[in-house]
Amino acid sequence: MNKIYPSAAEALQGVVADGQLIAVGGFGLCGIPEALIDALRDSGVKNLTAISNNAGVDDFGLGKLLQTRQIKKMISSYVGENKEFERQYLAGELELEFTPQGTLAEKLRAGGAGIPAFFTKTGVGTLVAEGKELREFGGETYVMEHALFPEVALVKADVADKSGNLRFNLTARNFNPAAAMAGKICIVEVERIVPTGEIAPDDVHLPGIYVHRIVHNPTPEKRIEKRTTRDRK
Repeated sequence: MNKIYPSAAEALQGVVADGQLIAVGGFGLCGIPEALIDALRDSGVKNLTAISNNAGVDDFGLGKLLQTRQIKKMISSYVGENKEFERQYLAGELELEFTPQGTLAEKLRAGGAGIPAFFTKTGVGTLVAEGKELREFGGETYVMEHALFPEVALVKADVADKSGNLRFNLTARNFNPAAAMAGKICIVEVERIVPTGEIAPDDVHLPGIYVHRIVHNPTPEKRIEKRTTRDRK
């Protein structure tokens, strides 16, 4: 089975549609599938619910889809760095399901493992727990959270072999493996494609069974969200 597609646009064909629940890997601008996000914008699909730690910045990452009003709802843990996100939310134009970061990661991991819900202490006694089931375990109160089952996952990896086995690069791994596992269809953007078997088994971070389509993007921009420097002494 050939999983490699000649372009991001072709990889999305027949997969993305209006009104879908889509998971997108990345943390800030680190490890985001840049080419796939651009192709999603160009596809014109709308009314998307996007699961992502945050929504990029105003002119990069998922911020591009906010500019074009293709996202109707964000499921996120962090909403800073994006003025258009703030403007749309405060104006009532964008829905937001604010989710603690660890809970968001576990929602995706649970979805990938086929676990429909789980209990956590995070959020108990706050707005996060309002309207949700509470239960006691060992004398402590926990809130029930539902797993996420996105129809499509767009992720970024460093290397893929032709079978779809993935290796991520350091912190660019972040939410990508969990998003990939949770998605019913997983499309991955990679910088290098190697023959099957070239990645040592111990170096495989995500097995190819989770990956359906691969796109080669050897020269991503990798924009720095906030550049911090110090004077040389």
